[in-house]
Amino acid sequence: MSKKKLTKGQQRRIKANHDKKLRPKSDKVQWSDDELGAAQQGVVISRFGQHADVEDENGNIYRCNLRRSISSLVCGDKVLWRLGKETQHSIRGIIEAVHERDSVLSRPDVYDGVKPIAANISQILIVSSLLPAFNSDIIDRYLVAAEQTGITPVIVLNKTDLLGEFTDREQREVEQQLQIYRDIGYQVLYGSSHTNEGISNIKEQLNQHTSIFVGQSGVGKSTLVNALMPDLGLVTKEVSQNSGLGQHTTTVARLYHFNDGGDLIDSPGIREFGLWHLTPEQVYQGFKEFSPFSGLCKFRDCKHHNDPGCALVAAGQQEQINPKRLASFQRIIASLGENKLTSRFND
Repeated sequence: MSKKKLTKGQQRRIKANHDKKLRPKSDKVQWSDDELGAAQQGVVISRFGQHADVEDENGNIYRCNLRRSISSLVCGDKVLWRLGKETQHSIRGIIEAVHERDSVLSRPDVYDGVKPIAANISQILIVSSLLPAFNSDIIDRYLVAAEQTGITPVIVLNKTDLLGEFTDREQREVEQQLQIYRDIGYQVLYGSSHTNEGISNIKEQLNQHTSIFVGQSGVGKSTLVNALMPDLGLVTKEVSQNSGLGQHTTTVARLYHFNDGGDLIDSPGIREFGLWHLTPEQVYQGFKEFSPFSGLCKFRDCKHHNDPGCALVAAGQQEQINPKRLASFQRIIASLGENKLTSRFND
């Protein structure tokens, strides 16, 4: 007789109990009230499993435990915390509460559902480059995610010093694609950490904002951060010669301050930014130039592909919207249907 298949709820409880048993005893460090100082405000600089580094109002950073009541904590969160009167196992204090977030950037995770990446961000810098490859589809995915959060996106073409290694045709194709984004209303910046070209413009854009760099691994996010903040000396790696893919260099999201104002969250690279958690209608809304044609299709359940009377397809044929953007939208919608995980988020 075959064994009875466990439900998802049972699987989650088994995994939680397993993780609890493996958790180091130092994770269980707790203080009584008389062992803690007064409550104070802070911001999460970085999160490490059951711990987080918190910066106080004077710029001092302390590693803290989390109260069990805190269900979600990410880089950029504003918190209420208390300093322990004595250090226990390198832990200096405890985070007691998290303030309501002004914004949060999330991505779908196979194991954790929709997983937040960073909080209280005012702009997203979508970094692309000619190596490992200029990929407008990935830029479009980030734009959809940004539009859903209401966080202002800015597109950055990095490694511009490599343009000379590409043919005139390849350079024109990249520039034409970037012009499409400008025509829609997105800001496009250029940068090179090798020659420092455009670095001052990027730094000016970051001033007075809390920003996050997103993009494929290998597009040079960490090298850009090094150029913007030379004192940090973040570890970087070249694009893999074997796979052509970028190699992950940042493993934990961390918040940094600019001397002239503004903050930057350097996040782990992701080779593909999935949108499994979004419905087709939400993806549609993420292409903001499509809004004039919303609700004009002949059929309410229009798939915006080969459906008769599709207002969006007609707009593409008449070049009221760019055909490349329409094709990108259709590929994203098709990927939602092909990905078995989509139903997990949209049931």
